[in-house]
Amino acid sequence: MSNSTRALSLCITATLLAACGGSDSSGGSAAGTSSTSTSAPTQTANVAVMVSDASSEDWATIGVKIMSISLIPQGGGTNVTVYAAPSPVPVTNLVLLDQLDELLGNTSVPLGNYSGAILTLSANPGDILLTTATNPEAGFAAPGGVTIAANEIQVQHTQGATGSLTVPVTVNFDSPLVVTSTQNNALDLEFNLGHPAFLIGHVPVGGGPTVWAVNFDGPLRRLPRYDLTRLVLRHMYGDVSAVAADTITVTREFPSEPPVNPETAIAGIQSLQISADSVNGTIFYDLDAKTRTVIDSFSAESSLAGRYVRIAARYQQNGTLVATRIYASDEFNNVWVSPEGHVLHVNTTNDMVTVENESGIGVPLLVNGNTQFFVREPYDAAVDSKPIGTGPGFLSSEDLVRGFKVHATVVDPLATPLVAQNIEIETARYDGAISSPTTANFLYTRSFVETTDDYVYTMNYVSGTTPNGKDASGDAIVGYKWWNFAYPTLLMDGTDAVNEFVAATGGSVNFGGTVGAVPSYGVSFSTWNDPANPGGWAAFASILLPSRLPLGAVAAGLVSNSFTMTTAGGTMPVTVDISATQGSATLVYQVDRTDGVVTVSPVDITTTDGLTQLTAGLAVGTPVKVYGIPQGDAALKAYVLAYFTGTMPSN
Repeated sequence: MSNSTRALSLCITATLLAACGGSDSSGGSAAGTSSTSTSAPTQTANVAVMVSDASSEDWATIGVKIMSISLIPQGGGTNVTVYAAPSPVPVTNLVLLDQLDELLGNTSVPLGNYSGAILTLSANPGDILLTTATNPEAGFAAPGGVTIAANEIQVQHTQGATGSLTVPVTVNFDSPLVVTSTQNNALDLEFNLGHPAFLIGHVPVGGGPTVWAVNFDGPLRRLPRYDLTRLVLRHMYGDVSAVAADTITVTREFPSEPPVNPETAIAGIQSLQISADSVNGTIFYDLDAKTRTVIDSFSAESSLAGRYVRIAARYQQNGTLVATRIYASDEFNNVWVSPEGHVLHVNTTNDMVTVENESGIGVPLLVNGNTQFFVREPYDAAVDSKPIGTGPGFLSSEDLVRGFKVHATVVDPLATPLVAQNIEIETARYDGAISSPTTANFLYTRSFVETTDDYVYTMNYVSGTTPNGKDASGDAIVGYKWWNFAYPTLLMDGTDAVNEFVAATGGSVNFGGTVGAVPSYGVSFSTWNDPANPGGWAAFASILLPSRLPLGAVAAGLVSNSFTMTTAGGTMPVTVDISATQGSATLVYQVDRTDGVVTVSPVDITTTDGLTQLTAGLAVGTPVKVYGIPQGDAALKAYVLAYFTGTMPSN
């Protein structure tokens, strides 16, 4: 799981704003009601549909084709489509959406309650694109920088005929999504890319081809999303169809995946209205003229009509979209050619930052005295619009490290080396093993295959007075917040949040030998120049991650919801606790490889039959993969447990 929370989130935000440019849905709207009809018109609200995820150290591309998303009305009725892909269906690279939301479009939805959603993905051979990162973590089941062949990818639970295979995934909500005309509602459906049952690379004992089993059924779940203004939107591509004094109308475009040279656009079917920032100014880059200006309206920018644009935008509280930066050109390739991805290396000796692109290639960028650094903080318009640093001096004190998600713009795409005009930090993410937690800070220790990227970072919590979004009741949160990856709806915030985090990260389990102690792991998302750390980063939110153990074997079977396991290189068995309680049960999967086919099957241990199946499956010597949280009693509380049958795995 690469010590990160790789997650695809589908954020469906219901708003009333015509600025989103939504059209009427097939479910009916006021505009579609005949003037002679005696029935009352259906009241609707616009729904903006976005996708996002978190980081992946091992993959440069996890590409999927999202065909449609629909909402299920509570109490029955026809499902309401909120997103339909254009033709051809664009590929969404989940790796590039590290805690970002890609705005796919929006549509009009009848007011009311919705009990679930259905996400449909294309599942034909070649529809899932997998390219490994340049240098994945040690022990990964594929070398770096390679594309996995289509015949080595097996998609689970497909439906339909050959050539038209799909995977429809139904998500039942814990509580209904209520679409009203009086507030902005947000729904976040998280697809955990690092979930052990999502993407399994099965390497058989004794050699043979690796099979990558992709399981879209299971890891998808709903997460709370209460503040529209805190969504960080990925740069959107489009062409300008209309220019007014205060807004431009942009028709969405999607870059081709995998990339081609020159890059071409896939035309979307949704349009959006984008406003200029009349208070802080919108930075406008004309990539053809190589000019940079700051504008507060579009009254003098009529030449934008018909041009391609790349836009960094943010939501305002009323749901309108405001442009922070706009990049324009007559050619789509010019707005696309801009390294986007995770920081792979930071070299302060020669002032170079290497950004890994979606093809798994590291793109070196020279930082000179004119390079500006921005941080995407949409909830603070002044910070979102202004540079936080300039020149090589910013590359110090580990303020930019491997794993940050950035989108850079170069001065000249033909130059050697490429010189960064600006680097936008979209996600400032520190992660790793947690140690020395106190009420003031804690340490992250992060180790990579290339040791020059390692860091030990003292992570401060944000000030107790810092605004930090809203809770489920709509009440404002101040100060630090965190949650357990296994229980995403249980948010820890308030005056005791820091103390609770310190208590939760104090445990460890010890296998002895070369494996040794397994600490707690986490990932933190940071804000710049908080009072708790002026001129630096401070964590506004953290996720406590399940610790990943090496492949192990059952040492003693399941008794009273506990078993013991050993690992290669360890000298002592460790107790693993599971839960069979409805709502907080350990997620169990049987992974079987027979005749070269890998099958991933969930086991519901909240039922008698499921618990009996698991008890039989955990025979002594059975290979197991466990992801869990170290406890104070030196036991591991299992969040996910996979046991293997058939051809045994070697790693």
